[in-house]
Amino acid sequence: MNKIEQIALTKIKGIGPKLSRLLLAYCGNAESVFSSSKKQLLSIPGIGPASVDSILSKSYLKEAEDELNFVEKHNIQVLWIEDDNYPQRLRHCEDAPILLYYKGEGNLNPQKVVSIVGTRNATSYGKRICEELVHDLKDLGIQVVSGLAYGIDIHAHRLAVKNDLSTIGILGHGLDRIYPAAHREIASRMIQHGGLLTEFPSGTNPDKQNFPMRNRIIAGLSDVTIVIEAAIKGGALITAEIANTYNRDVCAFPGRIDQEYSAGCNYLIKTNRAHLIRHADDLCYLMNWERTEVAKQVKQLTILPPGLTKDEQKVYNFLKEHEQATIDAIALHLDWPQSKLAIILLEMEINNHLLSLPGKVYKLI
Repeated sequence: MNKIEQIALTKIKGIGPKLSRLLLAYCGNAESVFSSSKKQLLSIPGIGPASVDSILSKSYLKEAEDELNFVEKHNIQVLWIEDDNYPQRLRHCEDAPILLYYKGEGNLNPQKVVSIVGTRNATSYGKRICEELVHDLKDLGIQVVSGLAYGIDIHAHRLAVKNDLSTIGILGHGLDRIYPAAHREIASRMIQHGGLLTEFPSGTNPDKQNFPMRNRIIAGLSDVTIVIEAAIKGGALITAEIANTYNRDVCAFPGRIDQEYSAGCNYLIKTNRAHLIRHADDLCYLMNWERTEVAKQVKQLTILPPGLTKDEQKVYNFLKEHEQATIDAIALHLDWPQSKLAIILLEMEINNHLLSLPGKVYKLI
């Protein structure tokens, strides 16, 4: 396919990723969009006369040609949504960009990807958590994705480079600049340790409305989004919310209840929008990423509810391992008479620790 038509399709005003996909579905490819008749284009649902006139004028083709010259000159890859090297995780999101600009050497389809996001006003607590997390995930060979912003974002990128991990910075502007300018040096190093990725062509300013769009790419690229520190409002919570809509895992580190930049994390946990994690082993357990003997031990660890007697703990541990079991199987394993076990099971059922199923089968709640 011709890259000029692909780039041109992304430049048409009023046509975003979803409408672009619709055009491609009806027309077959980007070249056919620009060669279609007015009647054909108007028959596509959601495509209005103004957009059709823009397509037929072909005014965006010259802009696209200039953009192609720019990316070729600066060794920037143009990733079309159907290309093999387009990020596979992102492709499955319904509002994924149909085209991305990428400068770097890192693989955009690695085995494990985490996005690390948080406040621009990172505290020493947040920085310490970030440092420990990235360091402890080093042996997993993960890729770290973030937004190159002040605070937690840039701290995560720097730590990834320090620990020799691939890291991808998602930009809210074109690749003809770096914003903030103070991050130019680390951005340059990131190209060797990963790369810089954006859906915006050269000449695009870092305008406010671009950053929520950038956040969806951060969420879409990742297996799990980790919020380290965040206020009750801000980009990190937007990214977490988007990740939830993509059915991706979200994790958050809890913080003190009187701290402004822990309020967002605590809110995500309280409202079941994020899993509570305390360290890398919690993340590995959640994601089923076994990396060390310590992680395996964490996976096997049973967290007992409070108030159980010693005998109830034995029943709880057995059901935790077997998911559900008959009273006969439990009694055989524990070498107890059924009369004793029946009393314990009834007490645990009354206290909402387990459920009684048909056939004298029991399972934990």
